[in-house]
Amino acid sequence: MRASGRRDPAHRRCSVVLSICPQHSKRFLRSLTKERLLEAKHSGPRLCIDLSMSHHMSKKELSRLAGQIRRLYGSNKKATRPFWICLTGFATDGPLYEECLRMNDGFSSYLLDITEEDCFTLFPLETLVYLTPDSEHALEDVDLNKVYILGGLVDESVQKKVTFQKAREHSVKTARLPIQEYMVRCQNGKNYHSEILAINQVFDILSTYSETQSWPEALKKGVSSRKGYVLQNAVE
Repeated sequence: MRASGRRDPAHRRCSVVLSICPQHSKRFLRSLTKERLLEAKHSGPRLCIDLSMSHHMSKKELSRLAGQIRRLYGSNKKATRPFWICLTGFATDGPLYEECLRMNDGFSSYLLDITEEDCFTLFPLETLVYLTPDSEHALEDVDLNKVYILGGLVDESVQKKVTFQKAREHSVKTARLPIQEYMVRCQNGKNYHSEILAINQVFDILSTYSETQSWPEALKKGVSSRKGYVLQNAVE
């Protein structure tokens, strides 16, 4: 099932109301955002952030991860078709939660699910797809019947194949973003090439694809040239 890029009724209501009463636009947009996020819980694509590995992180790494969660949520609020976000393996008495409260204004009011439960017990295993750059399988589509998992790790704490091995231990399918299929390595001074992205960057790619059905457009949104990759047509 493809995630539709068509504008929903809420989007059309936005255009109508803003043209009639622009003085109420901020209040209306806040209400519209809340409505869309709540609708996503029942009908939107689903994304799980696996935070069960955060206890291995330093204070600096926790701060970076908290910032990525903030940016991810901010992007989702702006999306025409938002995802429903679930933060799993997330202890509310742990240091990451405290860091999210400290760094992210209104974090306790974010419209998403927070649970200490593991993502592998929260959802049927056959519905899960763990997104990891180590997978052999490229993601072809965003399926509304699947739950996509991102590992809550930051660059300093990346250990090779941690998320891939975790998925295999639970017999869960894996996929990687189709960077190799749509992008090519580019020359840079450090000869640096990496497919490892922050969770908010991966989300921007998934969200853009969900709305446009275009992997080139989505990858352009989330993969900076600093990663050492550019779209194929950019070098042709």
